[in-house]
Formats: sequence, structure tokens, C-alpha cells
Amino acid sequence: MPVFTPGTAPTVRPIRNLRWWICALLFASTVINYIDRQTLSLLSPYLKQMYHWTNSDYANLLIGFRIAYSIGQTVCGRLMDRLGTRRGLTLSVLWYSLVSIATSLASGFYSFATFRFLLGAGESANWPGAIKAVAEWFPKRERALATAFYDSGSSIGGAIAPFIVLPIYFRWGWRPVFVLPGLLGLAWLFIWRKSYRSPQEHPRLSSEERAMILADSSDDGGSAGRSKPSWIELLKLPQTWGVIVARAFTDPVWYFIADWFPIYLVAKGISLKSGLIAIWIPFIAADLGNFFGGATSGYLIKRGWSLGAARKALVVFGGVGVTLLIPTILTVNLAALTVLFALATFCYAAFSTIANVLPSDLFASDSVASVSGLSGTGAGLGTIVAFKLIGYLTDANQSLATHSFDSIMIVAGLVPFLGMILVLLLVRNNAATQQGLVRAI
Repeated sequence: MPVFTPGTAPTVRPIRNLRWWICALLFASTVINYIDRQTLSLLSPYLKQMYHWTNSDYANLLIGFRIAYSIGQTVCGRLMDRLGTRRGLTLSVLWYSLVSIATSLASGFYSFATFRFLLGAGESANWPGAIKAVAEWFPKRERALATAFYDSGSSIGGAIAPFIVLPIYFRWGWRPVFVLPGLLGLAWLFIWRKSYRSPQEHPRLSSEERAMILADSSDDGGSAGRSKPSWIELLKLPQTWGVIVARAFTDPVWYFIADWFPIYLVAKGISLKSGLIAIWIPFIAADLGNFFGGATSGYLIKRGWSLGAARKALVVFGGVGVTLLIPTILTVNLAALTVLFALATFCYAAFSTIANVLPSDLFASDSVASVSGLSGTGAGLGTIVAFKLIGYLTDANQSLATHSFDSIMIVAGLVPFLGMILVLLLVRNNAATQQGLVRAI
């Protein structure tokens, strides 16, 4: 394939604003990814009865997914930097699409656990791959908004999943539910293979857009000629730990909402049919929070704020806002619960957008996916611990009826606030910045 350089005329008609079409593909992949993983969450109240699972059994199924997902994010992040975005995401989507289809053959706890483990391994490459694509295709001022765009696919996928999964379940049973996202993934894969190339190679990218992308996405001069840092070298940097903390202290809260919300509503005495709007609205709020975080950060940069200040303002907004989960212990009113979860997930998503874009802000392009993968592993380990505690505490506190989740909600509101403080302390310009090991922020 020919390699194009700025100023070289494309051989075919260019596509206007091609970078945003590439981002739309990343968004679609994330939507399918979340429909895929939401199937078990939405079916959990029914599968629990069918197979006589306790909350701890269900937690262990989720933990199996998270173990593979946690390990896979670091491994796949490194592989993504080696294989490239196109091949890396191709292998990832092909893997988890086939596993999703195969899940329809499950017959009990152990087969479900095996398929969820394999699904987690396949899906783990989505975020390292997506942020690497954003780093390749977008200038700094647009990366937060581009990240918000593809990351909003998680909330859109979660929001539309109930309207796809539950009608299929009520009409045809649970097995066809797992086949659909696998087929969607294979369809996406066909479009991806036809559409994606790097900016240097893409024949449909205009010379003007290519010049703009390459001028702003090139590595800092301090990184020129430097060998790719190892995991150990990256982990010696406080900025790496700031990126890890940004996700490890926030993602478990989101995964609690995504994976446990139907069970939480039932524990509050609300049926899934009457509470369908409550499942839907927090995901939409998170989607709006993604765009708010990305757009606001970009706006602040245009107004003259430094990159670091513009990012950290949204971190503070998100860390404070997620504490709105705590008042949910005071009510069983569906409308009040919906509003509080919606506000909290809106604020979480603004924080999450910044957490996802930080690797591309701070690190050279050949380390972006590696650092993103490390942060994903940190988030996965935090989620595993959280899910184990959730399963144990909710089983132990069943006698408390509508208050069985109270202690969990208090912790869920406080942990992102602590994460906010740590990110502010760790992500800053220091000696490593002066040495060219990380970019100034």
C-alpha cells in the first residue's frame, strides 16, 4: 500500500472530515461491545432463578470476565502498539463476536463462566485500540471530544440494550440474545477492514486534513530517537500512576451501575418492567456527560487554559459529582433514584472522558495503548475487588431488604472523590517532563 505524505494528492476523491468518520467507527464498536456485555446483566434476574445462582455466584461470573479483561488490557495494549490499530482491533472484534455467539450454547454456571472469561479477553483491546486511533487521527485540541464521542458508545450501548435484549428474551428466550451482538460485531468488522488506515496511508484523506493531523500529532522532540519504554520504566513515572488511578477509582463505579443496576432495582422493590426507564436514563446521562467533558475541556483550551488545567477542571467536576450516589440510601422512590443516578453518571462520564484521553496527552504514540492498557488493568482489578465485596455484602445483608446496598452506595460515592485528589497530585509537570519522558500538560 502506498504511503502518502503531506502535500501528496490522493489518487481517489477524499472524504471530508475523515477523522470523524473514523471516530464514528470506534463509537459503533463501543456500542456493540456494551450491548454484548449488557446481555448477562439484563438477563441476570431471570438466569439467577433458572439456574439457582446466588448474588455471589453472579459476582463470580462477572469476576471471571473482569480477570480476563484486566489482564487483557495490559497485554492487548502492548500488542496494539506492536501490531497497529487496524490489525489489533480486527483480531479483538473477531474474537469476542465469535465468543458471544458461542455463549448461546451455555448450559450452566461453569460454561457461562468460561464464555464470560473468553469474552473479557477479547473485549479488553477495545479501549487501548480506540485511544491509540484517536492519538493517531486527532490533534490535541480535539482528542477529548473525540474520546467522548467513542466512549459515549458505552452509555448508548447500555441505554439501548434493554430495548433489544428484553423483548428478544420475552419472545424467544435467552439464547438468541447472545447471538445478536456477535452478528453485529462481524458486520462492523467488515466495514472496519474496508475503511481503516493510518493517516499516513489512507487514500481518502485530503492533503489538508493529513497535514493538520500529522503536524499536531507528531511526538515531542524529546522523544525522538528514544527507544520505546518498557512497562517497568512506565510504572516508575507518577503520571502513569495518575492515569491508572483515574480509571481504577472510577470505572468500578460505572461497572457496578452497568452490571448490577437491574439487581439493585429489584432489591429496592422495583420490578424491571416498571423500572425500565430507570435503567435507560442513567446511561443517557452518562452519554451527555461524555460530550460535556470533552467539549468543555476543548472549550477551555480555546479560551487560553493550559492543557493540564482544562483536563483537571473536569476531573474535579466528576469527582465531586459522583458523591450524589450517597443520597440514594435515603429513598426507594423510583423518580428520585433515577435522578440521582443520572446526575452521578453524568459527572462520572465527564471524569471518565478525561481519564481515557490522558494517555494520549502525556505519552508518545508508541506508548499510548500500553499506558491505556495498564490503566484498564488497574480498573479491572479494582472492579474485581468491588464485585466480590458487592456479592458478599448483598447476600449477607438480604435481611435489610431495601437497604441491602446502602454501604456499597456510600463507598461508590467516596472512592471517585479520593481518585480525584490523587489524579491532581500525580498528573503534573516534573523532572520526567523536562527529560522528555512524558509530555508537558
